[in-house]
Amino acid sequence: MSGRILKVVAGVVVIASAGTAAVLVARPEAGAGSGTENRLPPAGATVSRQTLRESVEADGELGYGPARTAAARRNGTVTWLPDSGATVTRGKPLHRIDDDPAVLMYGTTPAYRSLSPGAEGRDVAQLERNLAALGYDGFTVDDEYTSSTASAVEQWQEDNGLPETGVVALGQVVFASGAVRVDSLIAEVDQAVGPGRDLLTWTRTGKVITVRLDVSDAGVAKVGAAAEVTLPGGRTAAGRVTETATVIEPAEKAGDDPTTEAEVQVTLTDAEVAEGLGSAAVDVMFTAAERRDVLTVPVAALLAAPGGGFLVEVVDGAAVRRVPVRTGLFADGRVEVTADGLAEGMTVGVPG
Repeated sequence: MSGRILKVVAGVVVIASAGTAAVLVARPEAGAGSGTENRLPPAGATVSRQTLRESVEADGELGYGPARTAAARRNGTVTWLPDSGATVTRGKPLHRIDDDPAVLMYGTTPAYRSLSPGAEGRDVAQLERNLAALGYDGFTVDDEYTSSTASAVEQWQEDNGLPETGVVALGQVVFASGAVRVDSLIAEVDQAVGPGRDLLTWTRTGKVITVRLDVSDAGVAKVGAAAEVTLPGGRTAAGRVTETATVIEPAEKAGDDPTTEAEVQVTLTDAEVAEGLGSAAVDVMFTAAERRDVLTVPVAALLAAPGGGFLVEVVDGAAVRRVPVRTGLFADGRVEVTADGLAEGMTVGVPG
C-alpha cells in the first residue's frame, strides 16, 4: 500500500494515511471468503458512492504578496521617487538617480551586469523582448547583443533621457515579472545614495493570497494546483497556485534550528471577488488527491483479513457476509473500496 503505514501487532491493525488514522481490530474468525455468519456487528453504516478528496487546510493572508526591494546600483543623488501605492508599468521609471531613470522592464532574470555588443545570454533575450514590446525594431530577438541591438538601445536611451551609448549600464533597467505596485518608500528625494542602498519596496499589482506550509505538505501546492479560498464573511472562491518558494526562518532562540517552510502564492480565478477587501486572513484548502464516483465505507468498517488485506462485513438482514475489499484513497474518515459483491446502499458493520 504505497504512501500508507500498515502494522499488525497483537491482533490490532494500524493504518495511517495523510493525517487519517484508524485502529482496526483483527478478528481471526473472519474468513476471507464471502461466507455467511449469524453474528451481527454492533452498528452499521451505508456503502456510499461519492467523491473523496484528500485535502490540506492552511491559514492564508490576502494582500499583494511579499514585498521586494529596489536598490540603487550607482552613486548619486535621488532626484525622483514614485508615490507609495503607485503602479509602474513596462517602460516607465521606477526611480531616478541624478535624474537618470531606472526603467522597469518585464522578466524573471534580474539585471546583474552591463549589456553591450558581444554579450550573450538569457538577460540579452529578455532585454530584446522588452525593446520589441516597447516598439523598437531593426534587430532579431535572440540571446545575442548585436550592433543592431545597440542601435535600438541608443534610440531607447534617447527617448528616456539617458546617454546614447548603445550600452545598457547596470542600474538603467529594473526587471520584474510584470507591472509593480509601490509598497513603501525607504529613501528620500535629495538623499545621496550608493550601490546597494535600498530605495523602495514593491509588490505585484493584483491581490494574492500568501500561505505558509510545512515542507511535508508542500507537494499539494505545486504551481498550477487548484485551491479553494474562504474569504471573510464565509464566501468561497476558486484559486490556483501561481508561485512557490522555500523560506528559511532564523531560529528564535540561540541553539534552536532554523525553520524551513514553503511559501505559496495563490491567485484568485476571479479577481473581482476580492475587490473592496484590504489585507485579511483567509482559509485555503488544497486538494492533494481526488477520486470521483467511487464506493466508500467508513475506515472503521475495515477488518484485517487472514493472510493480509482487508474485508468488510456486509449486513444482509439477520446474516453477515464477509467480503474481501481492495482499498484506495483514505480521506475524511472514509476509504475507497473495490470488491465483487459490494454495491451502493448496502450496510456494513462498524464497531459500536
